[in-house]
Amino acid sequence: MKDLLRLRTSLTEEIEKVLNDQIKMEAEASAMYLAMSAWCDRNGFDFSAGYFKKQSDEEREHMLRLFKYVSDMGGRAISPSITNTQLEYDTFKGVFEQALQQEIAVTQSFNRIADRCQKSKDYVTFSFIQWFLKEQIEEEYVARRALELFDVIGEEGTGLYEIDKRVPKISYEDTYED
Repeated sequence: MKDLLRLRTSLTEEIEKVLNDQIKMEAEASAMYLAMSAWCDRNGFDFSAGYFKKQSDEEREHMLRLFKYVSDMGGRAISPSITNTQLEYDTFKGVFEQALQQEIAVTQSFNRIADRCQKSKDYVTFSFIQWFLKEQIEEEYVARRALELFDVIGEEGTGLYEIDKRVPKISYEDTYED
């Protein structure tokens, strides 16, 4: 029966697995950003709370886009379970450091998927993930700029308030139009 099911998909078992791993990574990112939103809200950083809520929604959309692709291609998309989401952070800056680390890890993961697609000559999936690779340029840019606000503005006096106000205004499109 398993061989018959494999005939119904053009995805190799390896590509299906790495896509399901990415689905889980996106779900974990969504949960992480939602927890960051809650932390910011509890600590009086309302603008950043809204920013991280939006980021959480975007990561969930990425997860669903991948999930739909695996299903549409006849594969077995797996709904991930998420546990051990970090709920507390030592500092406001620490939240943004974690966000940048997460975006870099996601970029690296998509690069590995692209490499595996090319090695297995799965150009359909390779073409599909191009959208995600392009999206990561923006995701890393915004995360990096948000973290840089701590150095540019400083954390003294009203610095944290100013940083909080500016985070949602960071835009990749305003800087680099294609």
